[in-house]
Amino acid sequence: MVMATSGSLLVVDDDRHIQNAMADYLRSLGHRTETASTCMEAIERMEEFPFEVVVCDVNLPDKDGFELLQWTRDNASDTAVILLTGYGTIESAVEAIRMGAFDYLTKPVIDEELNLSIERAVGQRRLLQENKVLKARLHERDGLSSIIGKDYKMLRMFELIESVADTRTTALILGESGTGKTITARSIHQLSNRADRPFVEVACGALPENLLESELFGHVTGAFTGASHDKIGKFLQADGGTLFLDEIATASPALQVKLLRVLQDREFEAVGGNETHKVDVRLILATNCDLEEAVKRGEFREDLYYRINVITLTQPSLRERIGDIPLLVDHYLKQFNAQTGRQIKGVDDLALHAMQQYHWPGNVRELVNVIERAVVLCKGNQITSGDLPEKLFVEDERRARIEAQLGGASLKNALSTPERQLIIQALETNGWNRQGTAKALGINRTTLYKKMKKYDIDFETVYKHS
Repeated sequence: MVMATSGSLLVVDDDRHIQNAMADYLRSLGHRTETASTCMEAIERMEEFPFEVVVCDVNLPDKDGFELLQWTRDNASDTAVILLTGYGTIESAVEAIRMGAFDYLTKPVIDEELNLSIERAVGQRRLLQENKVLKARLHERDGLSSIIGKDYKMLRMFELIESVADTRTTALILGESGTGKTITARSIHQLSNRADRPFVEVACGALPENLLESELFGHVTGAFTGASHDKIGKFLQADGGTLFLDEIATASPALQVKLLRVLQDREFEAVGGNETHKVDVRLILATNCDLEEAVKRGEFREDLYYRINVITLTQPSLRERIGDIPLLVDHYLKQFNAQTGRQIKGVDDLALHAMQQYHWPGNVRELVNVIERAVVLCKGNQITSGDLPEKLFVEDERRARIEAQLGGASLKNALSTPERQLIIQALETNGWNRQGTAKALGINRTTLYKKMKKYDIDFETVYKHS
């Protein structure tokens, strides 16, 4: 008989006969099994190899099994410990479990009982390991590492995300469609103390008014035609976690009233219901509209606007951070290479320069689509301008102008114009304070001076030609 779940085991028992019999039985089940006769010998073995399960007799010559259990908790917490004793009592069993033992068995141990205990221990340990891996991947995907950018506007946004993440404060994300507002919302959640709780997303603009209220707050049976059963809404689903409401500007006046109440009192009733539900939800909202103008037009409640406009993060458009395009291209090229099995090494100078000249109305989302298309169409090991959509070359003159600008020159020279623009933008944002500008750009002040001299940047020159 071979177990479906084989593992690496250490048997610790000073009775050589019992030790060998148990080890032989466990090896017959397909486990890698080693042995030890004392607590110190067991610790030496465990320092050499990360066993999944330790089966240990409580009575050992040097120290007892409880001390090995304590050492394991402090030094090898992923290892499950099953304690064995010939003098089992309820008190000692309770103490073993309280100290963190996976199981407590009484000698003589029945083979099937030991088998079942080990199978459960190995299965649980591997499940915990899988959860750790998944959490690490989730953090990598949804943490700040999932937001690509070194532009000073992005760096300022990163700082703000880290500052507000671990609070309960409502956050409002502003930005055009396709800039990555959902990724930012997920990052805030992932960096918060609610990261292990639900993150629930609702695209308000995708649902009609009557269904949106039900989607958010739930409904009771008979609340409206077609409500054949009770439904739990997104607020209850997100209890303890984060609720992200995208396209909040599309919310109806009636829904805005209910949202205001939830923000103020943390309570609501389901559609058609009388029971009041209390919730602990961190709210993140996003919009691509000018809410201040919507308030002036009477389309958005002023009190709700001030309630949600506590912390505002502005997601810059792609055309405002063209210096990040090479980073984004590299990131998504690797991603699509992995998905398609391709081994495209990069993008040629003309293609990259064309991407940095394009205005990107669809922002990062549009760039992702362009890269995916190019990976599919590319016949060599490098993406060229021929793999890009014609819309990136609005007219033949633009293509000629780009080719003339490159003229066999290096990419570094070709990118000097956007670099000059980025430095000017940073200076304007920082009120022409050079120390602050250098910090925002991630360079030292001497480097900034050199670049300003290289590109002939000073206050009078810039505004004389503007």
